[in-house]
Amino acid sequence: MEKFRELGISDVTIRALSDMGFEEPTPIQEQAIPLLLSGKDLIGQAQTGTGKTAAFGIPLLENIQRNTGTIFGIVLTPTRELAIQVAEELNKLGQFSQVRTLPIYGGQDIYRQIKALQRKPQIIVATPGRLMDHMERHTVKLTDIKMVVLDEADEMLNMGFIEDIEKILRATPETRQTLLFSATMPRQIQNLAQRFLKDPALVSIKSKEVTVPLIEQYYMELQDRQKFDVFCRLLDIQAPELSIVFVRTKRRVDELSEALKKRGYSAEGIHGDLTQAKRDSVLRQFRESTIDILVATDVAARGLDISGVSHVYNFDIPQDPESYVHRVGRTGRAGQTGLAMTFVIPRELEHLRSIERITKRKIVRMPVPTVTEAIEGQQRLAVEKLLNQIESGGLDQYRSRAEELLAETDSVSLLAAALKLLTKEPDTTPIKITEEAPLRIRTYGGKRKPQENRKNPPPGAKPRYKAGGFKK
Repeated sequence: MEKFRELGISDVTIRALSDMGFEEPTPIQEQAIPLLLSGKDLIGQAQTGTGKTAAFGIPLLENIQRNTGTIFGIVLTPTRELAIQVAEELNKLGQFSQVRTLPIYGGQDIYRQIKALQRKPQIIVATPGRLMDHMERHTVKLTDIKMVVLDEADEMLNMGFIEDIEKILRATPETRQTLLFSATMPRQIQNLAQRFLKDPALVSIKSKEVTVPLIEQYYMELQDRQKFDVFCRLLDIQAPELSIVFVRTKRRVDELSEALKKRGYSAEGIHGDLTQAKRDSVLRQFRESTIDILVATDVAARGLDISGVSHVYNFDIPQDPESYVHRVGRTGRAGQTGLAMTFVIPRELEHLRSIERITKRKIVRMPVPTVTEAIEGQQRLAVEKLLNQIESGGLDQYRSRAEELLAETDSVSLLAAALKLLTKEPDTTPIKITEEAPLRIRTYGGKRKPQENRKNPPPGAKPRYKAGGFKK
């Protein structure tokens, strides 16, 4: 922990870092923390998984003036899942300093949030829409705010929150310290920084992997209603040891993990609404291979460090190219090869091409497998089991019975019967998976940008659309 101490962090925070399993700072923490402790405004260009929550969370905690009875800092995030995750990490970082962080987001009872706000948390992590609701009700006052963090600013821009962010920033004192973190820097984010940040320092952390050369990357073009049955066929053909399946929504996590279990697969799901105990239990089962399929949203999977993942499946194409790299990077670790498969609805093909341009890697089209191919895959797996058992030995006690059977039945029929017993037949249990609208491409600042269809807006997002365009 010596490197953390060299950054000027207090012993009480060092203790929390040690308890959380941190050993040394990541590059963004090493560069950002001293600047933030000195009071500088900061622009951090970094992707998920670089340790940016602790990079802004530690200075937030270190700078808090104790027992003032007012909110010291706010963190704005694009989604409720991320608000919950950031609040959890900040509460862990502040566990020995009695600093309380409260997440507030749309979809949760607002009166429950008002009651929690009356207990005077020092830090609030919020989605912009719900924070605006509290400001209008005067249940959150920003007049004494000392620090504001904009986390994943480009994603908040994509979701139509830019006007809300400007209103929130204007409601805070000009003397505040402002931090802006974003994976990309589109023109509107740059304009926001110029207007609201004072002489900011810039910390830019390049992604370690823009391409993932050891990972075989494929896509399949199909309709959303076909995805589940095709996915089951792929599982039967490829027989992955450990696989992560990424989906776009929490509802889809629940539906897909339950559907897989109904079809006889060993699967569990994680998303932002799970309790920490349930999340820890699912991840422990996955690490121990008690389950071999993990269904997850992007946000729920952030920060996972799981080895041995052989396959990553994008059941829903990711929202942006950076998320694609982050997802498929879950396999092929430590010099091992891996396989990534992405399901693409025909209307999302342009989005796939943008991923190829960013990663500078051709994603190979694979034909949709047939039921016959799935059965053949399971037969191959049954043959492998038999051959592996021969190699393992320990068959002596079965030999005499085998010889008796061979005297009564021809060897081909006997072996065919053994293979039939070992081969998993296709399961046709009826399954209902709610269809998701495809991503669509929309223009931002002259550039075409993928965006989720607003018929199913993300949690926490305020409606900003009328038929035919933006709400005026």
